[in-house]
Amino acid sequence: MISNLMRMKKQQINIEYSLRSTSANIIWKLISTEEGLGRWIADEVKVSKDKYYFTWGDEWSHHEKRAADLLESVRNSHIRLRWEDETDPSAYLEMRMSRSEITGGFTLHVIDYALPEDVDSLYDIWEQNFDMLRQSTGL
Repeated sequence: MISNLMRMKKQQINIEYSLRSTSANIIWKLISTEEGLGRWIADEVKVSKDKYYFTWGDEWSHHEKRAADLLESVRNSHIRLRWEDETDPSAYLEMRMSRSEITGGFTLHVIDYALPEDVDSLYDIWEQNFDMLRQSTGL
């Protein structure tokens, strides 16, 4: 029998981040490729078919590894992943790009999920990710 904790529904969080780029190809590479994701999401990312492997930290010291299945990918639009260890069937990670008709610049929309007690921590993690994105790309 699955415990109530395992069945607890996660809360969806939505984050928007304005980017300093008018290139759809640049933004798409940042959210869909090993090299792009490795610049701001994790220390290392490997992609094999419909599987994404993320590593944080150094292999020879403290590190964390997680794998995600690709649920959906629409070029120059969005990518949706589900962590292999996800217990909430409705939870996923989505990164979606949209272009402003006024400025021509892009906004990155992130949808992620966390247990209610972890929501603040997840916002902090995404803030760090966006800081890394800005530092590594200038976007």
